[in-house]
Amino acid sequence: MTLSYRMFDHSSLLGTPNRREVLRAGSIGLFGMSMPQLFAAQAAAAEAAAAPRAKARSCILLFMWGGPGHQDTWDLKPDAPAEIRGEFKPISTNVPGIQICEHFPQLASRTDKLAIVRSMTHSDVNHLTATHYLLTGQAPPPVDNLRMDWPHIGAVLSRLGRGRGPLPPFISMRPKIENTVPRFVEQSHGQSAGWLGPTWDPLTIDADPSKANYRVGEFALREGVSNHRLSERRTLLQSLENRLQHVHASESLQVMSQHYDRAYDLLTSAVGGSAFDLSQEPTAIRDRYGRHPHGQSVLQARRLIEQGVPLVTVFWPNDGVKNVSVYWDTHSKEFIDHKTRLMPPADQAFSALLDDLSDRGMLEDTLLVWTGEFGRTPKIGQRNSDAGAGADGRDHWPNCFTSVLAGGGIRGGMVYGASDRQAAYPASDPVHPVDLVATIYQQLGVPRGLEMRDRLNRPFVICPGRPIRDLVA
Repeated sequence: MTLSYRMFDHSSLLGTPNRREVLRAGSIGLFGMSMPQLFAAQAAAAEAAAAPRAKARSCILLFMWGGPGHQDTWDLKPDAPAEIRGEFKPISTNVPGIQICEHFPQLASRTDKLAIVRSMTHSDVNHLTATHYLLTGQAPPPVDNLRMDWPHIGAVLSRLGRGRGPLPPFISMRPKIENTVPRFVEQSHGQSAGWLGPTWDPLTIDADPSKANYRVGEFALREGVSNHRLSERRTLLQSLENRLQHVHASESLQVMSQHYDRAYDLLTSAVGGSAFDLSQEPTAIRDRYGRHPHGQSVLQARRLIEQGVPLVTVFWPNDGVKNVSVYWDTHSKEFIDHKTRLMPPADQAFSALLDDLSDRGMLEDTLLVWTGEFGRTPKIGQRNSDAGAGADGRDHWPNCFTSVLAGGGIRGGMVYGASDRQAAYPASDPVHPVDLVATIYQQLGVPRGLEMRDRLNRPFVICPGRPIRDLVA
Protein backbone atom coordinates (compact mmCIF):
# COMPACT_ATOMS: atom_id res chain seq x y z
CA MET A 1 0.00 0.00 0.00
CA THR A 2 1.31 3.39 -0.94
CA LEU A 3 0.04 6.58 0.60
CA SER A 4 1.55 9.88 -0.41
CA TYR A 5 0.88 13.51 0.34
CA ARG A 6 3.65 15.74 -0.93
CA MET A 7 4.42 19.26 0.22
CA PHE A 8 7.26 21.76 0.47
CA ASP A 9 10.19 20.87 2.71
CA HIS A 10 10.06 23.75 5.17
CA SER A 11 13.28 22.66 6.87
CA SER A 12 15.31 24.46 4.22
CA LEU A 13 13.94 27.72 5.57
CA LEU A 14 15.06 27.14 9.13
CA GLY A 15 18.80 27.05 8.98
CA THR A 16 20.96 24.47 10.78
CA PRO A 17 20.18 22.32 12.65
CA ASN A 18 16.80 21.88 10.94
CA ARG A 19 13.73 20.55 12.64
CA ARG A 20 13.70 17.27 10.72
CA GLU A 21 17.25 16.49 11.82
CA VAL A 22 16.40 17.19 15.44
CA LEU A 23 13.44 14.82 15.32
CA ARG A 24 15.41 12.14 13.53
CA ALA A 25 18.28 12.41 15.99
CA GLY A 26 15.94 11.94 18.90
CA SER A 27 13.88 9.24 17.17
CA ILE A 28 10.75 10.92 18.43
CA GLY A 29 8.75 11.56 15.27
CA LEU A 30 5.20 11.97 16.51
CA PHE A 31 3.78 9.10 14.48
CA GLY A 32 6.84 7.58 12.90
CA MET A 33 5.50 8.81 9.55
CA SER A 34 4.93 12.08 7.71
CA MET A 35 1.32 12.40 8.75
CA PRO A 36 1.39 16.08 9.82
CA GLN A 37 2.07 16.94 6.20
CA LEU A 38 -1.40 15.68 5.41
CA PHE A 39 -2.87 18.79 6.95
CA ALA A 40 -0.98 21.50 5.15
CA ALA A 41 -3.76 21.68 2.61
CA GLN A 42 -6.33 22.82 5.14
CA ALA A 43 -4.07 24.99 7.26
CA ALA A 44 -3.59 27.91 4.85
CA ALA A 45 -6.94 29.49 4.02
CA ALA A 46 -7.08 31.64 0.94
CA GLU A 47 -8.04 35.26 0.93
CA ALA A 48 -11.79 35.65 1.24
CA ALA A 49 -13.52 35.78 -2.15
CA ALA A 50 -17.04 36.84 -2.98
CA ALA A 51 -18.27 33.41 -4.00
CA PRO A 52 -21.73 32.56 -5.27
CA ARG A 53 -23.96 30.52 -3.04
CA ALA A 54 -22.84 26.92 -3.38
CA LYS A 55 -25.46 24.37 -4.32
CA ALA A 56 -23.03 21.53 -3.61
CA ARG A 57 -20.92 21.14 -0.50
CA SER A 58 -18.81 18.34 -1.92
CA CYS A 59 -17.98 16.51 -5.14
CA ILE A 60 -17.18 12.92 -6.05
CA LEU A 61 -15.42 12.67 -9.40
CA LEU A 62 -15.66 9.18 -10.88
CA PHE A 63 -12.89 9.13 -13.46
CA MET A 64 -13.11 6.24 -15.93
CA TRP A 65 -9.45 6.29 -16.84
CA GLY A 66 -8.71 5.00 -20.32
CA GLY A 67 -11.58 6.56 -22.26
CA PRO A 68 -14.97 4.79 -22.32
CA GLY A 69 -16.55 4.19 -25.70
CA HIS A 70 -19.41 6.71 -25.67
CA GLN A 71 -21.26 4.96 -28.50
CA ASP A 72 -21.16 1.72 -26.48
CA THR A 73 -22.30 3.23 -23.14
CA TRP A 74 -24.32 6.48 -23.14
CA ASP A 75 -24.76 7.44 -26.80
CA LEU A 76 -25.66 4.43 -28.92
CA LYS A 77 -26.31 4.73 -32.65
CA PRO A 78 -28.64 1.80 -33.47
CA ASP A 79 -29.38 3.07 -36.99
CA ALA A 80 -25.74 3.46 -38.00
CA PRO A 81 -23.85 0.86 -40.06
CA ALA A 82 -22.57 -2.18 -38.16
CA GLU A 83 -18.95 -0.97 -38.10
CA ILE A 84 -20.16 2.12 -36.20
CA ARG A 85 -23.04 0.91 -34.04
CA GLY A 86 -21.20 -2.14 -32.72
CA GLU A 87 -22.76 -5.08 -30.92
CA PHE A 88 -24.76 -3.44 -28.15
CA LYS A 89 -28.42 -2.46 -28.14
CA PRO A 90 -29.99 0.59 -26.51
CA ILE A 91 -32.60 0.17 -23.79
CA SER A 92 -35.24 2.59 -22.57
CA THR A 93 -34.70 4.36 -19.27
CA ASN A 94 -37.12 5.68 -16.68
CA VAL A 95 -37.12 8.97 -18.61
CA PRO A 96 -39.20 8.79 -21.81
CA GLY A 97 -37.11 9.40 -24.89
CA ILE A 98 -33.72 8.71 -23.31
CA GLN A 99 -31.95 5.45 -24.08
CA ILE A 100 -28.60 4.13 -22.91
CA CYS A 101 -26.74 0.83 -23.30
CA GLU A 102 -28.29 -2.49 -22.33
CA HIS A 103 -25.29 -3.15 -20.07
CA PHE A 104 -26.22 -0.19 -17.84
CA PRO A 105 -29.55 -1.62 -16.63
CA GLN A 106 -29.35 -0.19 -13.11
CA LEU A 107 -28.44 3.29 -14.32
CA ALA A 108 -31.28 3.07 -16.84
CA SER A 109 -33.72 2.92 -13.92
CA ARG A 110 -32.08 5.98 -12.35
CA THR A 111 -31.68 8.20 -15.41
CA ASP A 112 -34.12 10.67 -13.88
CA LYS A 113 -31.23 11.69 -11.62
CA LEU A 114 -28.68 12.09 -14.44
CA ALA A 115 -27.67 14.87 -16.82
CA ILE A 116 -26.03 13.17 -19.80
CA VAL A 117 -23.75 15.49 -21.81
CA ARG A 118 -23.28 13.87 -25.22
CA SER A 119 -21.34 16.65 -26.91
CA MET A 120 -18.08 16.82 -24.98
CA THR A 121 -15.11 17.67 -27.20
CA HIS A 122 -11.40 18.53 -27.21
CA SER A 123 -8.44 17.67 -29.41
CA ASP A 124 -5.95 15.61 -27.39
CA VAL A 125 -5.59 11.87 -28.20
CA ASN A 126 -2.94 11.22 -25.53
CA HIS A 127 -4.11 9.61 -22.27
CA LEU A 128 -1.47 11.27 -20.13
CA THR A 129 -2.31 14.80 -21.21
CA ALA A 130 -6.01 14.49 -22.08
CA THR A 131 -6.75 13.88 -18.40
CA HIS A 132 -5.57 17.44 -17.78
CA TYR A 133 -8.56 18.84 -19.71
CA LEU A 134 -11.15 17.06 -17.60
CA LEU A 135 -9.49 17.47 -14.19
CA THR A 136 -8.56 21.15 -14.54
CA GLY A 137 -10.61 22.53 -17.44
CA GLN A 138 -7.46 23.78 -19.13
CA ALA A 139 -5.26 22.55 -21.98
CA PRO A 140 -2.19 20.66 -20.77
CA PRO A 141 1.09 22.55 -20.55
CA PRO A 142 3.53 22.28 -23.47
CA VAL A 143 6.19 20.69 -21.23
CA ASP A 144 6.05 17.28 -19.58
CA ASN A 145 6.31 18.59 -16.03
CA LEU A 146 3.53 17.83 -13.56
CA ARG A 147 4.45 20.94 -11.56
CA MET A 148 3.57 23.06 -14.59
CA ASP A 149 0.04 21.64 -14.68
CA TRP A 150 -3.00 23.71 -13.86
CA PRO A 151 -4.42 22.79 -10.46
CA HIS A 152 -6.99 20.03 -10.09
CA ILE A 153 -10.44 21.16 -8.95
CA GLY A 154 -9.75 19.61 -5.55
CA ALA A 155 -6.52 21.58 -5.16
CA VAL A 156 -8.40 24.81 -5.79
CA LEU A 157 -10.94 23.90 -3.11
CA SER A 158 -8.05 23.13 -0.77
CA ARG A 159 -6.43 26.49 -1.49
CA LEU A 160 -9.75 28.18 -0.74
CA GLY A 161 -9.76 26.60 2.69
CA ARG A 162 -12.75 24.33 2.04
CA GLY A 163 -13.56 21.37 4.20
CA ARG A 164 -14.46 20.75 7.79
CA GLY A 165 -12.91 18.53 10.40
CA PRO A 166 -9.38 17.16 10.48
CA LEU A 167 -9.40 15.11 7.28
CA PRO A 168 -7.49 16.37 4.21
CA PRO A 169 -9.73 18.37 1.87
CA PHE A 170 -8.65 16.67 -1.36
CA ILE A 171 -8.29 12.89 -1.65
CA SER A 172 -7.65 10.63 -4.65
CA MET A 173 -8.50 6.94 -4.65
CA ARG A 174 -6.28 5.02 -7.10
CA PRO A 175 -6.52 1.33 -6.17
CA LYS A 176 -3.40 -0.52 -7.21
CA ILE A 177 -3.85 -4.17 -8.06
CA GLU A 178 -0.74 -6.30 -8.21
CA ASN A 179 -0.03 -7.07 -11.85
CA THR A 180 2.55 -6.52 -14.54
CA VAL A 181 0.63 -3.97 -16.59
CA PRO A 182 2.15 -0.43 -16.55
CA ARG A 183 0.25 1.93 -14.28
CA PHE A 184 -0.01 4.93 -16.60
CA VAL A 185 -2.48 6.75 -14.36
CA GLU A 186 0.40 7.69 -12.06
CA GLN A 187 1.93 9.72 -14.89
CA SER A 188 -1.21 11.44 -16.17
CA HIS A 189 -1.46 15.20 -15.94
CA GLY A 190 -3.95 17.26 -13.96
CA GLN A 191 -4.09 15.13 -10.81
CA SER A 192 -2.16 17.45 -8.53
CA ALA A 193 -2.06 21.09 -7.45
CA GLY A 194 0.38 21.83 -10.29
CA TRP A 195 1.71 25.37 -10.18
CA LEU A 196 -0.13 26.12 -6.94
CA GLY A 197 2.57 24.07 -5.26
CA PRO A 198 2.65 20.64 -3.60
CA THR A 199 1.15 21.96 -0.37
CA TRP A 200 -2.24 21.57 -2.04
CA ASP A 201 -1.69 18.13 -3.57
CA PRO A 202 -4.18 15.37 -2.75
CA LEU A 203 -3.83 12.65 -0.23
CA THR A 204 -3.37 9.73 -2.64
CA ILE A 205 -4.51 6.29 -1.53
CA ASP A 206 -3.32 3.38 -3.65
CA ALA A 207 -4.49 0.68 -1.26
CA ASP A 208 -7.24 -1.61 -2.54
CA PRO A 209 -10.32 -1.09 -0.34
CA SER A 210 -11.84 -4.38 -1.53
CA LYS A 211 -9.14 -6.31 0.34
CA ALA A 212 -9.72 -7.61 3.85
CA ASN A 213 -6.45 -5.99 5.00
CA TYR A 214 -7.31 -2.54 3.60
CA ARG A 215 -5.87 0.06 5.93
CA VAL A 216 -4.82 3.66 5.56
CA GLY A 217 -2.01 3.45 8.06
CA GLU A 218 -1.41 7.17 8.62
CA PHE A 219 -4.81 7.51 10.24
CA ALA A 220 -4.40 5.02 13.04
CA LEU A 221 -2.07 4.64 15.99
CA ARG A 222 0.69 2.15 15.49
CA GLU A 223 0.38 -1.09 17.40
CA GLY A 224 1.76 -0.65 20.89
CA VAL A 225 1.36 3.15 20.88
CA SER A 226 -1.31 4.10 23.39
CA ASN A 227 -3.01 7.46 23.72
CA HIS A 228 -0.86 8.04 26.81
CA ARG A 229 2.38 7.39 24.94
CA LEU A 230 1.17 9.59 22.10
CA SER A 231 0.42 12.38 24.56
CA GLU A 232 3.92 12.09 26.03
CA ARG A 233 5.45 12.30 22.56
CA ARG A 234 3.36 15.33 21.79
CA THR A 235 4.52 17.09 24.97
CA LEU A 236 8.17 16.37 24.16
CA LEU A 237 7.70 17.51 20.58
CA GLN A 238 6.10 20.75 21.73
CA SER A 239 9.07 21.38 23.98
CA LEU A 240 11.46 20.95 21.05
CA GLU A 241 9.26 23.15 18.87
CA ASN A 242 9.29 25.91 21.46
CA ARG A 243 13.08 25.82 21.67
CA LEU A 244 13.49 25.91 17.88
CA GLN A 245 11.00 28.74 17.53
CA HIS A 246 12.88 30.71 20.17
CA VAL A 247 16.09 30.24 18.17
CA HIS A 248 14.72 30.75 14.68
CA ALA A 249 11.53 32.79 15.18
CA SER A 250 10.26 31.06 12.05
CA GLU A 251 6.69 31.44 10.89
CA SER A 252 6.99 28.20 8.91
CA LEU A 253 7.87 26.35 12.12
CA GLN A 254 4.71 27.68 13.75
CA VAL A 255 2.66 26.54 10.77
CA MET A 256 4.16 23.05 10.93
CA SER A 257 3.45 22.94 14.65
CA GLN A 258 -0.20 23.52 13.82
CA HIS A 259 -0.06 20.58 11.42
CA TYR A 260 1.24 18.37 14.21
CA ASP A 261 -1.53 19.57 16.50
CA ARG A 262 -4.13 18.70 13.91
CA ALA A 263 -2.52 15.32 13.33
CA TYR A 264 -2.71 14.62 17.04
CA ASP A 265 -6.34 15.71 17.16
CA LEU A 266 -7.17 13.35 14.32
CA LEU A 267 -5.47 10.34 15.86
CA THR A 268 -7.15 10.91 19.20
CA SER A 269 -10.57 11.54 17.65
CA ALA A 270 -13.04 9.05 16.29
CA VAL A 271 -12.95 10.55 12.80
CA GLY A 272 -9.65 9.36 11.34
CA GLY A 273 -9.83 5.63 11.80
CA SER A 274 -13.56 5.35 11.32
CA ALA A 275 -13.60 7.26 8.03
CA PHE A 276 -11.38 4.60 6.48
CA ASP A 277 -12.87 1.59 8.26
CA LEU A 278 -15.20 0.07 5.70
CA SER A 279 -16.02 -2.77 8.08
CA GLN A 280 -18.32 -0.31 9.86
CA GLU A 281 -20.60 -0.34 6.83
CA PRO A 282 -23.48 -2.86 6.81
CA THR A 283 -22.76 -5.94 4.74
CA ALA A 284 -25.73 -5.16 2.49
CA ILE A 285 -24.33 -1.71 1.67
CA ARG A 286 -20.88 -3.07 0.83
CA ASP A 287 -22.46 -5.73 -1.35
CA ARG A 288 -24.63 -3.12 -3.03
CA TYR A 289 -21.60 -1.11 -4.17
CA GLY A 290 -19.84 -4.31 -5.25
CA ARG A 291 -16.97 -6.12 -3.59
CA HIS A 292 -14.59 -5.06 -6.33
CA PRO A 293 -11.91 -2.30 -6.13
CA HIS A 294 -14.06 0.29 -7.91
CA GLY A 295 -17.20 -0.34 -5.88
CA GLN A 296 -15.40 -0.20 -2.54
CA SER A 297 -13.49 2.92 -3.63
CA VAL A 298 -16.79 4.64 -4.42
CA LEU A 299 -18.13 3.59 -1.03
CA GLN A 300 -14.96 4.96 0.58
CA ALA A 301 -15.54 8.25 -1.24
CA ARG A 302 -19.05 8.49 0.19
CA ARG A 303 -17.70 7.95 3.71
CA LEU A 304 -15.10 10.67 3.20
CA ILE A 305 -17.49 13.37 2.00
CA GLU A 306 -19.78 12.40 4.87
CA GLN A 307 -16.91 13.40 7.17
CA GLY A 308 -16.52 16.77 5.46
CA VAL A 309 -13.98 16.14 2.68
CA PRO A 310 -14.89 18.54 -0.18
CA LEU A 311 -13.61 16.50 -3.12
CA VAL A 312 -12.70 12.87 -3.73
CA THR A 313 -11.50 11.60 -7.11
CA VAL A 314 -12.06 7.89 -7.72
CA PHE A 315 -9.90 6.65 -10.58
CA TRP A 316 -10.95 3.48 -12.34
CA PRO A 317 -8.47 0.81 -11.22
CA ASN A 318 -6.28 -1.35 -13.35
CA ASP A 319 -8.02 -4.65 -12.67
CA GLY A 320 -4.95 -6.74 -13.43
CA VAL A 321 -6.35 -8.34 -16.57
CA LYS A 322 -3.36 -8.95 -18.84
CA ASN A 323 -5.16 -8.05 -22.01
CA VAL A 324 -4.24 -5.66 -24.81
CA SER A 325 -6.80 -3.34 -23.22
CA VAL A 326 -6.38 -2.04 -19.68
CA TYR A 327 -8.64 0.32 -17.78
CA TRP A 328 -11.29 1.54 -20.33
CA ASP A 329 -8.64 1.68 -23.05
CA THR A 330 -10.28 -0.90 -25.31
CA HIS A 331 -8.01 -1.08 -28.36
CA SER A 332 -9.19 -4.66 -28.64
CA LYS A 333 -12.04 -6.74 -27.21
CA GLU A 334 -14.20 -3.60 -27.00
CA PHE A 335 -17.46 -5.46 -26.57
CA ILE A 336 -16.20 -8.39 -24.51
CA ASP A 337 -14.49 -6.08 -22.04
CA HIS A 338 -17.34 -3.59 -21.85
CA LYS A 339 -20.00 -6.17 -21.09
CA THR A 340 -17.93 -8.30 -18.71
CA ARG A 341 -15.33 -6.36 -16.74
CA LEU A 342 -16.11 -2.66 -17.28
CA MET A 343 -19.78 -1.76 -17.48
CA PRO A 344 -21.21 -4.11 -14.81
CA PRO A 345 -19.08 -2.76 -11.92
CA ALA A 346 -19.45 0.82 -13.17
CA ASP A 347 -23.23 0.39 -13.38
CA GLN A 348 -23.39 -1.18 -9.93
CA ALA A 349 -21.21 1.37 -8.11
CA PHE A 350 -22.68 4.52 -9.68
CA SER A 351 -26.27 3.39 -9.11
CA ALA A 352 -25.46 2.38 -5.52
CA LEU A 353 -23.94 5.79 -4.88
CA LEU A 354 -27.01 7.56 -6.25
CA ASP A 355 -29.30 5.48 -4.02
CA ASP A 356 -27.11 5.75 -0.94
CA LEU A 357 -26.71 9.52 -1.15
CA SER A 358 -30.42 9.95 -1.81
CA ASP A 359 -31.35 7.74 1.17
CA ARG A 360 -29.02 9.77 3.41
CA GLY A 361 -30.35 13.11 2.19
CA MET A 362 -26.94 13.96 0.73
CA LEU A 363 -27.55 13.93 -3.02
CA GLU A 364 -28.72 17.54 -3.26
CA ASP A 365 -25.49 18.89 -1.81
CA THR A 366 -23.13 16.32 -3.35
CA LEU A 367 -22.12 16.80 -6.99
CA LEU A 368 -21.31 13.61 -8.90
CA VAL A 369 -19.30 13.62 -12.13
CA TRP A 370 -18.74 10.49 -14.26
CA THR A 371 -16.30 10.92 -17.12
CA GLY A 372 -13.24 9.66 -18.92
CA GLU A 373 -10.55 11.66 -20.67
CA PHE A 374 -12.07 11.06 -24.14
CA GLY A 375 -14.20 8.62 -26.13
CA ARG A 376 -13.48 6.01 -28.80
CA THR A 377 -13.37 6.08 -32.59
CA PRO A 378 -16.65 6.02 -34.53
CA LYS A 379 -15.61 2.98 -36.52
CA ILE A 380 -14.46 -0.30 -35.04
CA GLY A 381 -10.83 -0.90 -35.98
CA GLN A 382 -10.32 2.74 -36.98
CA ARG A 383 -6.87 4.17 -36.30
CA ASN A 384 -6.59 7.61 -34.71
CA SER A 385 -3.45 7.43 -32.55
CA ASP A 386 -0.12 5.66 -32.40
CA ALA A 387 -1.83 2.88 -30.46
CA GLY A 388 -4.28 2.03 -33.24
CA ALA A 389 -7.04 -0.54 -32.79
CA GLY A 390 -7.67 -4.19 -33.50
CA ALA A 391 -10.50 -5.55 -35.58
CA ASP A 392 -12.66 -5.73 -32.44
CA GLY A 393 -11.54 -2.50 -30.74
CA ARG A 394 -11.80 1.28 -30.92
CA ASP A 395 -8.95 3.79 -30.78
CA HIS A 396 -8.76 7.10 -28.86
CA TRP A 397 -11.26 9.78 -29.95
CA PRO A 398 -11.43 13.18 -28.19
CA ASN A 399 -13.58 14.88 -30.82
CA CYS A 400 -16.81 13.71 -29.21
CA PHE A 401 -17.59 11.82 -26.02
CA THR A 402 -19.97 11.77 -23.06
CA SER A 403 -19.75 12.99 -19.47
CA VAL A 404 -22.50 12.56 -16.88
CA LEU A 405 -23.45 14.70 -13.87
CA ALA A 406 -25.87 14.20 -11.00
CA GLY A 407 -26.81 15.74 -7.67
CA GLY A 408 -25.46 19.02 -6.38
CA GLY A 409 -28.15 21.17 -7.98
CA ILE A 410 -27.87 19.53 -11.42
CA ARG A 411 -31.06 18.88 -13.38
CA GLY A 412 -31.79 15.19 -13.69
CA GLY A 413 -33.51 13.27 -16.44
CA MET A 414 -31.98 15.17 -19.32
CA VAL A 415 -29.60 14.94 -22.24
CA TYR A 416 -27.55 18.00 -23.15
CA GLY A 417 -26.05 18.32 -26.61
CA ALA A 418 -25.96 15.68 -29.30
CA SER A 419 -23.43 13.88 -31.41
CA ASP A 420 -23.78 13.38 -35.14
CA ARG A 421 -25.08 10.18 -36.74
CA GLN A 422 -21.71 8.48 -36.39
CA ALA A 423 -20.98 9.71 -32.83
CA ALA A 424 -17.94 11.40 -34.36
CA TYR A 425 -18.48 15.11 -33.67
CA PRO A 426 -20.95 17.27 -31.74
CA ALA A 427 -24.04 18.00 -33.81
CA SER A 428 -25.35 20.57 -31.33
CA ASP A 429 -24.24 22.42 -28.20
CA PRO A 430 -20.58 21.39 -28.11
CA VAL A 431 -19.15 21.38 -24.59
CA HIS A 432 -15.47 21.97 -24.01
CA PRO A 433 -13.93 20.74 -20.75
CA VAL A 434 -13.36 24.32 -19.58
CA ASP A 435 -17.14 24.87 -19.56
CA LEU A 436 -17.86 21.57 -17.83
CA VAL A 437 -15.34 22.43 -15.13
CA ALA A 438 -16.78 25.96 -14.88
CA THR A 439 -20.16 24.33 -14.19
CA ILE A 440 -18.60 22.18 -11.45
CA TYR A 441 -16.98 25.24 -9.89
CA GLN A 442 -20.25 27.16 -10.02
CA GLN A 443 -22.12 24.40 -8.22
CA LEU A 444 -19.40 24.30 -5.58
CA GLY A 445 -19.62 28.04 -5.03
CA VAL A 446 -16.30 29.02 -6.60
CA PRO A 447 -16.64 32.47 -8.20
CA ARG A 448 -16.23 32.94 -11.93
CA GLY A 449 -13.03 34.71 -12.84
CA LEU A 450 -11.33 33.62 -9.62
CA GLU A 451 -7.63 34.41 -9.74
CA MET A 452 -4.94 32.51 -7.91
CA ARG A 453 -1.23 33.16 -7.84
CA ASP A 454 1.54 30.69 -8.52
CA ARG A 455 4.72 30.40 -6.48
CA LEU A 456 6.19 33.31 -8.45
CA ASN A 457 3.19 35.44 -7.44
CA ARG A 458 1.82 35.58 -10.97
CA PRO A 459 -2.00 35.81 -11.19
CA PHE A 460 -3.99 33.31 -13.25
CA VAL A 461 -7.72 32.93 -13.81
CA ILE A 462 -8.39 29.42 -12.58
CA CYS A 463 -11.19 28.60 -15.01
CA PRO A 464 -12.19 31.02 -17.79
CA GLY A 465 -15.10 28.85 -18.95
CA ARG A 466 -18.83 29.55 -18.90
CA PRO A 467 -21.12 27.37 -16.77
CA ILE A 468 -23.75 25.46 -18.74
CA ARG A 469 -26.99 27.03 -17.59
CA ASP A 470 -29.25 24.30 -18.94
CA LEU A 471 -27.66 21.75 -16.62
CA VAL A 472 -28.54 23.63 -13.47
CA ALA A 473 -31.83 22.97 -11.73
